[in-house]
Amino acid sequence: MSTRGHCILSHGFESGPDATKVAALAAVAERLGWSHERPDYTDLDAKREVSEVGDVYARVDRLLARAKDAATRGPVVLAGSSLGAYISGLVSLKVDTVGLFLMAPPVRMGEAPRLAAANVPTSIVHGWNDELIPPAEVVAWAYARSARLLLVDDSHRLTDHVEASAQAFSALLASL
Repeated sequence: MSTRGHCILSHGFESGPDATKVAALAAVAERLGWSHERPDYTDLDAKREVSEVGDVYARVDRLLARAKDAATRGPVVLAGSSLGAYISGLVSLKVDTVGLFLMAPPVRMGEAPRLAAANVPTSIVHGWNDELIPPAEVVAWAYARSARLLLVDDSHRLTDHVEASAQAFSALLASL
C-alpha cells in the first residue's frame, strides 16, 4: 500500500470496474500517491431474482471485506458511483474510513435502508437532471452532513462531467 492510503472505487449497477468514471478516479488516486482497487460487482448485479438492482447486500459484504483488509494497512477512502456510492456510504459505518466520494448517490432505494455514512470528509457530485435520484434529496442529505457538493448540468450517468468528477475527487484526496 502507498504511503498516502488506499482508495476503493465501486462502480454503479450494470457497469463494471473498467467504467469511465471509476477509471478516471483510479488515475487521480495513482497520480496523488494513493493505491487503489476497483472491485467487480457484475456477477452480483446479474442476480435479478434478489432485487431490481441485483444483490445489494452481497455488494456490501464484498466491499466490507476489502475495506477491512485495506484498513489494516493504512487510511482508506471509499468512492463510488450510484449503487457503488450507496454501498460505500454503508460500509464507511463499519470500517475506519478517512473520506468518502459519492457520485449520483441514491439517498433512498426502495425497501433498502436510507443512505447512511460515517461522519468523515465527504464530497458529492450529482446531476441536476438526474432521472433516477432527485437532486433535492441529495442536496438535503449533503446539507445535513456539511458535505462538499458539486451539482452539474447532467443526467444520472454524469457522462459530460467525468473530468469535473475527477477534479472533485482530486480535491478531496488532497485535503486528507
